[in-house]
Order: sequence, then C-alpha cells, then structure tokens
Amino acid sequence: MKNVINTAKAPAAIGPYSQAIKAGNTLYISGQIPFVPETMQLVSEDIKEQTKQCLENLKAILEEAGLSLNDVVKTGVFIKDMNEFAAINEVYASYFTDNKPARACVEVARLPKDVRVEIEAIAVAE
Repeated sequence: MKNVINTAKAPAAIGPYSQAIKAGNTLYISGQIPFVPETMQLVSEDIKEQTKQCLENLKAILEEAGLSLNDVVKTGVFIKDMNEFAAINEVYASYFTDNKPARACVEVARLPKDVRVEIEAIAVAE
C-alpha cells in the first residue's frame, strides 16, 4: 500500500511528482530545493541558507508523515560546486546529530531553478 504525502509547509512540486510517497513503513522524499514554501522563491544565494532551507523542507515532509530526522536512513545530496561541500556539511551535520544516515553527495552540472543544492531522503518508520 502506498500513500502520497503532501504538505503546504514544504514547497509544492514544480513538476509531475509528489513531495513524498509512503510505501509500507518506508517514506521516499523527493529532492528538496531551497525554496520558501510560502513564496516558492529561493531563500537566498548563500549556500548555508540554501542547505538549511532544503533540510527544513525535508523536516516538514517527514513531520507530515509522522516521522522525524531520526527516522532518515539515507540521503542524497546534489551540489553545484564541490568546493562548497564543507559549508553544506556544516549545516547538514547540525540537523543529523544523533542519527547519521547513509549518504551520497555528488556534484552536478545543473539543478532545478539553478539552485546550488538539492537534498532527497529515505526514512523508515519503526
């Protein structure tokens, strides 16, 4: 059984996809870009603020599904410039303090709306 998870506390999908899908006890969260949900605009040009907004958007979707960052088992981090890895990692580490999920981080040529970071996640409910 699968359920679509959607919340106004995270940016609306900008294409033909869902914010998240819960299949059984697993939640698959689509890549979140650093848009402010209320305005659907980029939070700022600052990479730390962009990373924080991505993670806040993930957190809002998790909460809508009755989960938290502690339930995340895997993330995918897509960044425009690997030279910004340390700054992104600093913010990321402040969100995943006790629970450190498996992760992939890759530099990509381009991201939607020309943002500098996008983060996706998989969470499992116990």
